[in-house]
Parts: sequence; C-alpha cells; structure tokens
Amino acid sequence: MHRALPLALAALTLAACSAGDPTGKDARPATVQVADALCRPTPVGRQMTGCYLTLTATADDRLVSVSSPAAGRAEIHESRMESNMMMMQQLRNGLPLPAGEAVELKPGGNHIMLLAVSEPLKAGDTVVLNLTFASSPPVEVTATVGQPALTDSGHASH
Repeated sequence: MHRALPLALAALTLAACSAGDPTGKDARPATVQVADALCRPTPVGRQMTGCYLTLTATADDRLVSVSSPAAGRAEIHESRMESNMMMMQQLRNGLPLPAGEAVELKPGGNHIMLLAVSEPLKAGDTVVLNLTFASSPPVEVTATVGQPALTDSGHASH
C-alpha cells in the first residue's frame, strides 16, 4: 500500500499537468489568416499606393502596424465621408480584429497605405507586406499588384 500511494500521486500529478487549460479554452496561440492581398499600381509620378486584404483572427486582436521592403513607410488608414468630402486618416491605435470575423480592407474603407515607394509598382508585380498584431504572431504576406475589381455600381471592390 505504501508503494502504491506515491505512484498514484505521481500519476495524478502528470495527469493534472497534461490536462490542458482548466478553463476549457484552446491553449494554441491566436493567429490571423490573411486572404486576397492586393496593392494598386503606383500612379505615374507618385510614390504611394493603397493595399487591400481580408484579415480573420482566431481571437480578438488588433492589426497594430505594417511594413514593406517596397516602401519607406506603411500605415493603416481609414476613409470616411465627412462634410460631403472623403477624408482619409491614419488609425494610430491600429485596426480591431474581432474573433472569427472577416475584416475587409478595401477601397473607400480601411486600407493600408504604402508611402515613399522605392520603385514604381506595376500590374503583375508582387509586394511583401509584414503585418504586426497586438497578440498574434506577425504574418508576412505577398500581395499581387493590380486593380481591384469593380462592382455593378462601378465602385472598386475587393
């Protein structure tokens, strides 16, 4: 009996250590999936352009920054109507990503701006975007350079 007790305690200790998260939540780190990454070609004589993609986080997260070797700077922007004018501004606190919801960055809405683009971007080129999140590991994505598709209303869609 005295030998059985230490063995039973050891077995219980091992079981408790391998039982996982007692709250029942998944212990895997949060991740963000990226789809449909596209950057517009740079306009002639300009060194900036917009990039669009769809982000889906497994847990509540936030896109906090973007960088690209193709640009001196990259920012997360929002576009919105203000006094009948389309206004664009940087989202300095990043972009919220609610768990399980696809967040679309698209023309006329939230998007990524590449500034101080080092070489003109032409249709068919690719651009590397490095996305940094508040909780999830960083993601490197390769975006295609091209024009967003137009919707029936004639507006660019992604």
